[in-house]
Parts: sequence; C-alpha cells; structure tokens
Amino acid sequence: MDTIRSVLVPLHREGWRFVAIFALVTAFFFWLWTPLGWIGVVLTAWCAYFFRDPDRHIPTREGLVVSPGDGIVQLIERAPPPPELDMGTDPRLRISIFLNVFNVHVNRIPIGGTVSKSIYRPGKFFNAALDKASEENERQAIRIDLPGGGSVAIVQIAGLVARRIVCDLYQGQPVQTGQRLGLIRFGSRCDVYLEDGMVPLVDIGQVMIGGESVIADAQAQEPPRRAEVR
Repeated sequence: MDTIRSVLVPLHREGWRFVAIFALVTAFFFWLWTPLGWIGVVLTAWCAYFFRDPDRHIPTREGLVVSPGDGIVQLIERAPPPPELDMGTDPRLRISIFLNVFNVHVNRIPIGGTVSKSIYRPGKFFNAALDKASEENERQAIRIDLPGGGSVAIVQIAGLVARRIVCDLYQGQPVQTGQRLGLIRFGSRCDVYLEDGMVPLVDIGQVMIGGESVIADAQAQEPPRRAEVR
C-alpha cells in the first residue's frame, strides 16, 4: 500500500480539468486511429504526473527556511527585492530554484509569518533559467513578515512555457513553514529573498525537495555552505 500511495499521489485541484481535457482528446484520438490514442494516454498520464501534490515532512524548528519548490538551486546572489514589496532597495541574498516540467510544481511557504503583501505583475515569458527572468517575467511577489521582526520574500516566476501563476494567499494571512501557497503551470522558477543574518545552507546545483529541504537558517552559527560534485 505504501508503494501504491507513493505513486498515486493526490492531484492539485488546478490539474483536474487539464487531465479531463487530455482524456477527452485521447478518446477522440482512439476514435481516429488507435496508435494516436496510445500517444494520448501517455500525455494524459504525464499531465496527471505534472499536477501531483504529495504531502511533505516539514521541519518545524524555528528559524529554518525551506525550499519553496522541487528543483535545482540555480543562483545564489545578492539582488534587490521586487520594488512592489516595499522591502527597500538594498540587495538581499537571493536563492533561486528552477523547476523543470517533471518537478512537482506546487509551491510552499519558505518560513512562517504573516503575508503583508501579495502582488501579481504581468510580464514576459523568457526561459526561467535566465537571470533576467527575475526582473522581466510574469511573477507573483509575496512578502512574509516574521514574528520576531524582519521579512522574507518569495517570488513565483513564470517560465518559457508557463502561462499562469496560481497563488492562494491573501494579505494579512498567517502562514506556516511548508504550507502550500499555489503553483505555476509547466516550468517555472521560485526566488527567495532572505533577511540579513540568515545563513544559506545550500549551493548551486543541489537538488531541492519543496517544503523539506532547508535552504537557510536564521540561527546558524556557521559560514555559508559549499558543496562539491563527487
């Protein structure tokens, strides 16, 4: 049963209509030509796989910042937060997670607090792996004010084939670390802007599990981590 549950994970509600559309098209393909129908079966299965929404084991220790999504750490650099969040113009440490079309695309809250701003901004659809995607692509920027003071931002960024960002948050909402916040359809990126003093515990190229992988720690007494490929 555990094996079955690990494969047949729940679907995000945004996925059901897409799976239904794929299934109807598949039935039509079978009517046209059987081999074409089997291609539709594969595509329908992939659609269901894309919208999977598995539970995660969230670390609960205070001060930990978790990855907002599955994917690869693509960038770790200092950059100003999105201006619409009113977090100032001073550069903050930004950790960028790139999600390909095979990753779970349900996004999660990196650290608990209160949503003080959640602002959508239309934009372009450059490849999310490019540096300029953070500034020019369609995005949903979210500011989370921390209980002890300070703030962290998470930005959902649409990619080359992504065409809709889904965000379920509202201003003033209290949120917990690892809580689901929405998703981005079909390839995307998530940026996390850290509060000064938070130590990054990942390096470029590391594989992340959304809600489980710790990317930074406000209580760490160590330098930023570095990793080696072996």
